[in-house]
Amino acid sequence: MKITPYISKELHKDLGQEYVKYAKIIPLARLLNVKIPSKWYRRIVGGLEIVCGIALTFIPHRRIKQVANWILLSLMIGAIYLHWAVDDKLERSAPALVFFFMLTCRLVVEWQIQRQAKADAKAPVKSAAAGPAHSHIPAKLAKSE
Repeated sequence: MKITPYISKELHKDLGQEYVKYAKIIPLARLLNVKIPSKWYRRIVGGLEIVCGIALTFIPHRRIKQVANWILLSLMIGAIYLHWAVDDKLERSAPALVFFFMLTCRLVVEWQIQRQAKADAKAPVKSAAAGPAHSHIPAKLAKSE
């Protein structure tokens, strides 16, 4: 809807009006004293969201998923800031908040998976003769067998 009016002309027009407000207060543009046209700002944000969403959904490479997640998370932080800066109602900023928390949870889960994989790689591998065959059973329970 940010890129094309084919899905909903009314919503596309409404987003266009909102992005006029947002383009005026983009922090980096203000810092660099650059004026970004709202139409291009809307298209760039929408395009990045589509590309990163496709990467998260269909590309199996873990590093690409992480980069896409970080890009989307950055966009959501920017969206939350812009909604706050123009004093939007909660109903306008709620989608950005929800996606922010979902993307943050995805990063936490990925971090835990990586941490577990590193721990598993560092753990010494026991041979079958060195100990019980059920290495996943705690030592107290293994003695009682």
